[in-house]
Amino acid sequence: MDKQPKTRIHLFTDGACSGNPGPGGWAYILRHLATGKEKLESGGQAHTTNNQMELMAVIRGLESLKRPCHVEIFTDSVYVGKGLKEWMPKWKANGWKRREGKRMAPVKNVELWQRLDTVAQRHELVYTRVAGHSGHPENEQCDQMAVQACEQFKGR
Repeated sequence: MDKQPKTRIHLFTDGACSGNPGPGGWAYILRHLATGKEKLESGGQAHTTNNQMELMAVIRGLESLKRPCHVEIFTDSVYVGKGLKEWMPKWKANGWKRREGKRMAPVKNVELWQRLDTVAQRHELVYTRVAGHSGHPENEQCDQMAVQACEQFKGR
């Protein structure tokens, strides 16, 4: 029996924070490549970090997919990219700990990394880094959406 090819999706993401920590926002654009249909979503938190918002953008985008897909993730976050490709397999093998000098320490943002790991296992992922604030249309749009989401939490 032939396996149905996985739906191809582009996921553009960005996170923003006013202060680090401070109020933050995340945003994503999902694009179904065969149809061109897009889904946009954003949100935020009153007290967070930029790295947490970068992770949340990817998590929420992947969680919104109803079935396993081939997903190319476009992000300006080196933290997310290296985490997915290099760090996460080592962290998992070490019980979600990382080397800190001569000792092992808990992974920062471990709950988010574990949530990303769970949702990522459903999909085939490819990571593509884009330069932030370089005119990449979807990255710029995600940045604007994330900053706007962040604004609603300022002063809380």
